[in-house]
Order: sequence, then C-alpha cells, then structure tokens
Amino acid sequence: MKASRITAVVLVLAAAGWIASGHMQSDADTKPAETKAVDQAKPEKLFRVAVQRAELQQHQRTLTLSGRTEADKKVTVMARTGGVVTKLDVRRGSHVKKGDVIAVLSDDAREAQVAQAQALFEQRKDELSAKKKLIEMGSMPRLELGNLQSQYKAAQAALAAAVAEQDRGVVRAPWDGIVTDVPIDVGQAAFSFMGQNIAQMVSLDPMLAVVEVSERKLAGLTVGTPAEVRLISGQTAQGRIRYVSKSASDKTRTYRVEVEIPNKDGKIPDGITCEVKIKMAPVEAVHLPRSALTFSSAGDLGVRTVDDTGLVAFVPVDIAEDEQNSMWVNGVAENAQVIIEGQDFVREGEKVDVVKTAERTAQQ
Repeated sequence: MKASRITAVVLVLAAAGWIASGHMQSDADTKPAETKAVDQAKPEKLFRVAVQRAELQQHQRTLTLSGRTEADKKVTVMARTGGVVTKLDVRRGSHVKKGDVIAVLSDDAREAQVAQAQALFEQRKDELSAKKKLIEMGSMPRLELGNLQSQYKAAQAALAAAVAEQDRGVVRAPWDGIVTDVPIDVGQAAFSFMGQNIAQMVSLDPMLAVVEVSERKLAGLTVGTPAEVRLISGQTAQGRIRYVSKSASDKTRTYRVEVEIPNKDGKIPDGITCEVKIKMAPVEAVHLPRSALTFSSAGDLGVRTVDDTGLVAFVPVDIAEDEQNSMWVNGVAENAQVIIEGQDFVREGEKVDVVKTAERTAQQ
C-alpha cells in the first residue's frame, strides 16, 4: 500500500509538471509575436528640425573696403634756369596760393640781357617814330617804313624773351596747396639745379580715399555713388566715387577706385589708413542666420529646406552680404521653409519633424 501511494503521488506530480511546462511554452511562443505587432503599430520617430520662413526683401548691401587717403595733387616744383638763391619765401608746412613766390634765383647775366634788350627796344621805337614823320613828308622813301617797323618788332621780341628768361628765375606755386619739403637754402648756388627739385607741394582739398576692388565686387560701382569714409583715427567723412579704373593692376588683379572727400580745413592727412563703405544697388535677398548655411554632398554652398510634407531638399545660394551674425542670400524662394537648426544632421529626400522658430521659442 505504501509503495502504491508513493507511486501515485509521483505520477500526479509528473502530470502536473508536464501540464505546467506546456502552458509556459505557449506563453513564450505567443509573447514575441504580440510585442512585434505592437512595435509595428507604433509610428517611426522623425528627426526634429527648426525652420524659418523665407521673406524676400529689397536689401541695399554695403561694400566695405580698406584703403588709404591720398592727396589729390602732388608736384615737385623745379628750377627752370640756374642762378643763386636770393629769396626763399616758404618752408615746410607753408600754405601757398596759386602764383605765390616760392624762391627767386638771381643771375646778373639775365639782368644785363634785360637792360640791353630794353635799351635796343627804346632806340628802335624812337627811330620808327622820327623817320615815320620824314617818310610822310616825302623826305625818305616809303619802302624804308617796312624796314623800320621790322627792326622795331624784332627789338620788342628780344625784350620779351629777355624778360621771360629773367622770370624763369622766379619759382611760383602752380596751385593752392601745402609745401611739404624745401631742400634748398638762401645763398645756395643753383647753376646745377636746372630741372632739379626746389620744393615739393601737395593739395589736400579735395582729399582722395583710394581702395582696390576685386573683379567680383566691381559690378555696381559707378561714378557719383555716395560713400562713407572712416579714418583709423575715428574721424568720418562723406564723399562720392570720382573714378573707377577700367584696367586691372598687373600684380594684384584689382581695380583702383577713388572716393573724393571735401577737406577745406585740411584735417584729413595724406596717406592715412581708412575704411570705405559704399552703398550698392538694392537686390532681392533673404535674411538668414549664418548657421543656416551648409554644404551639399557635392560641395555646393546653400541651405536645406522642408516642404509641406516634411521632405528635405537642398537649395544652392549666392551671398549678397555677409554680416557679423547673419547673412543676406539670393536663390531662396519666397515663403520657403529654411532649416536653421539641425540642417547638418539630415539629408536630401529625408523626412523630418518640423518645428517653426516661433513654436520652438514658446516651448523653451
């Protein structure tokens, strides 16, 4: 009896274990399928990007260039003859007007030539006056009148030439300006100075701001365009473009542009570093953060956009103006959704979750 009871208990336990194992196996087989169905029903999570609506605006871009000031006129005043420097009316920094005497070169030979020519002229003049009366009275032949008039005019021309030669010894200012250098002294013999430097002058009004412009930025620069000039000292002045070169420099391949600045008081010096800002013709452009710009897989510069279905596309752009924290670009259509955050983590043809900048600001 005891053995049969033990056997019965063992059989019952074995049967219970077999039944339990089958139930657990069924649960193990059905659970992955249920989980898989739930996973398939759950929507795929899209990458979230922030966008900004493109708004086309008429933008007048500013071309900023570095350059230097340059005197409108510079000249080296030279001696037209030889002699001894007997008078020197200027020094460095002197302001002179057109025609003012800078220096006088004296030569006794020129003075003697003037005196001789003057005497001969007076003689021919008196002869013509006296003999003309005799000719009119018939005491002398009329043909003699032509000879007398010829001698008179020759003496007159000789006197004018002697006076002109004497005047060459007077060095005068060719225009209003400032004397920057005087390398001679009173009493210095200038016989060897013919054609040499007597003084150097500059004209500071108007003053020029000279810049070099690359061929890409040359378009749109025209004579008469207003410009703002800021000197390295902090002083500012308003001017206008006076000259745009039509020929590039052989060394730099840039074009010379001159901006004329009024400088009546002479406060703007020659040769100082300056910055020139020129307002260009207005163009249609979109204002975007600098961070919005990116490169395509082909290496083109542009922005990534999103359509109404959330599909990403790439749009190449041209830079109209580069500012400190933002940029003006051409090539983006009106009302296009430009990705301004997350554009470097998505690619063309990919779907994304769009968050507009206003919504993103409210969430934060």
